[in-house]
Amino acid sequence: MSNDTEADENAPETGGDATEEVPESPPSDGGEDGSRGVADEPSDNPVGPDERGDLPGTQNGHVEDPEERTIDDLGSDVEVDAEVVEDVDEDDLLGGLLIDSTEEIDVPDRLVDQVIGQEHARDVVMKAAKQRRHVMMIGSPGTGKSMLAKAMSELLPPEELQDVLVYHNPDDGNNPKVRTVPAGKGDQIVEAHKEEARKRNQMRSFLMWIIIAIVIGYSFIIAGQVLLGILAAGVIYLAFRYGSRGGDAMVPNLIVNNAETTTAPFEDATGAHAGALLGDVRHDPFQSGGMETPSHDRVEPGAIHKANKGVLFIDEINTLDIRSQQHLMTAIQEGEFSITGQSERSSGAMVQTEPVPTDFIMIAAGNLDAMENMHPALRSRIKGYGYEVYMDDTIEDTPEMRRKYARFVAQEVAKDGRLPEYAAEAIEEVILEARRRAGRKGHLTLKLRNLGGLVRVAGDIARADEDADVVTRQHVLQAKSRSRSIEQQLADDYIERRKDYELQVSDGYQVGRVNGLAVMGEDSGIMLPVMAEVTPSQGPGEVIATGQLKEMAQEAVSNVSAIIKKFSDENISEKDIHIQFVQTGGQGVDGDSASITVATAVISALEDVGVDQSLAMTGSLSVRGDVLPVGGVTHKIEAAAKSGCTRVIIPAANMQDVMIEEEYEEMVEIIPVSHISEVLDIALEGEPEKDSLVDRLKSITGSALSQGQGENVSGPSSPSPQ
Repeated sequence: MSNDTEADENAPETGGDATEEVPESPPSDGGEDGSRGVADEPSDNPVGPDERGDLPGTQNGHVEDPEERTIDDLGSDVEVDAEVVEDVDEDDLLGGLLIDSTEEIDVPDRLVDQVIGQEHARDVVMKAAKQRRHVMMIGSPGTGKSMLAKAMSELLPPEELQDVLVYHNPDDGNNPKVRTVPAGKGDQIVEAHKEEARKRNQMRSFLMWIIIAIVIGYSFIIAGQVLLGILAAGVIYLAFRYGSRGGDAMVPNLIVNNAETTTAPFEDATGAHAGALLGDVRHDPFQSGGMETPSHDRVEPGAIHKANKGVLFIDEINTLDIRSQQHLMTAIQEGEFSITGQSERSSGAMVQTEPVPTDFIMIAAGNLDAMENMHPALRSRIKGYGYEVYMDDTIEDTPEMRRKYARFVAQEVAKDGRLPEYAAEAIEEVILEARRRAGRKGHLTLKLRNLGGLVRVAGDIARADEDADVVTRQHVLQAKSRSRSIEQQLADDYIERRKDYELQVSDGYQVGRVNGLAVMGEDSGIMLPVMAEVTPSQGPGEVIATGQLKEMAQEAVSNVSAIIKKFSDENISEKDIHIQFVQTGGQGVDGDSASITVATAVISALEDVGVDQSLAMTGSLSVRGDVLPVGGVTHKIEAAAKSGCTRVIIPAANMQDVMIEEEYEEMVEIIPVSHISEVLDIALEGEPEKDSLVDRLKSITGSALSQGQGENVSGPSSPSPQ
């Protein structure tokens, strides 16, 4: 691979054969830093920072002066451009914004200024952009990984962009030569070669017709052999046409053209197959007889080559096959990668170019499971030459952040282009939903893709159904109902069907039956009854749990068994304890949030004491009997209310996470507990039996009620598992 020289640009003008001179230029060994592929001469039309065109995410072509905006100005540091009251009330959902609609909120031009939240990831991206480091982002879907990746391409230090050309190699047609030139010169070189080839073809055609005229004239006038003259003319014509193909084949192939690119390239290679990622050489069905296509003309660049001097973004990095990950690792390490045919059955497999520059910054992204199937060496390359960052799911709810969420709504309206503006009350309802989806008190969700879906659905309802000029709170409430997830729709359907078949019991007392609560997906709850029965054993006593319990659920049952064995006065070694999770479906049960439900059901069956069926419960349980926090309490409480239960027991530590809809607040009473003895005191019937049972359990387990309060084992400050 060699650099551009003056001889390359001037060769067509000297009258020499440019296509013959180009391959003879010696490959460049690079500068003192050992780099390759960077042109020695500056571009005739350098792209300066103040000559850049529209940036990704800009509007109306407006670009701010770089002296006014620096790399430190990311979206989280850009204030909302709207009137704000001086003394902001903490309860003001708009954070003090004095607006009537989103029309009064200015949307930032640059994509980087639209980033909301992700303070840690923002700092990492900022450092990585300054120092040209690789980044791996791990987090839940919709938390802004791809947006930060695109923003990084705007933050990269200005560098000279390059064009990449592939030339025919006269010494070995299967090893095309590669040359890099400053951006914009590639087109000029190709056009110059095409012009030279056109001139040569004209000269060849003129010479051909002269010779044909002489031959035909000679055969007609002197020799008198008309047929022989026609045949000779045809042979001459074919010979000239065949020979002209060689001249056309010498025109270089411009595989990377940055002539009109004004910012660092951004290539999204998510889900790309090997050819699209690493480059490929097309198959040639005509490989001989003068009909073949030159190998350099069949070379196709991959995303790693197009991203040279820019950003290569790969989401779900673990879905790449191991071979592609290994090649990607090589491209990162070496900064260059040859292009060859990816299919062994293709004629392109015989072609391998000189190394093509791959000096890109890679941003790999994925969910938590992405690291499991990721090549360890590739991850080591990223970590050794860059950063790993975990994307937050929530952010602290402050007036400043609420103002930015109002701007987020305005950004979604502007980005869509077909939605009416949002009224202030509609923005407030969206922010309330952001609080609810966070699942943590005092936080807002950062899963903004899903929240943006709610914004669009509400806008569609306002525009399509009612032809309204503005989105109101009522439109957002309707959108919340219409945009329910599949899991939530299934959960609601299950609840209704169980009512029809009387599978749900929400009044009276029953022995060994407890209304448990579970979550489906991320945003839907369902009531899950648990039944227990104690039977004589025909061998060593054991605890048998059914309902397709997964590993964590089975471990939770084992922990509950420890409490039961310690608690019971009876010799349960001669009894079998059967625990059934009723109608769990094909997906089974996972997690330990049904621990207090199982314990209550088994103790009820052992002691033959009824359980209040108007009560539902959720909570994890330690082997000492402490009730530990669980996730999804808001959705579980709403599911209990839909099922007809009037009281719900939850861990005391989860009270800070409860943010149920207004319609359910009057339907259900929420009871926080810290110990299993409290659960039994509330759930079991009969005062004498229950009091004796609870007192015995307290004395055996060393209740947190009397002693553990000082320890604060599961107080409100304990984090809620997500």
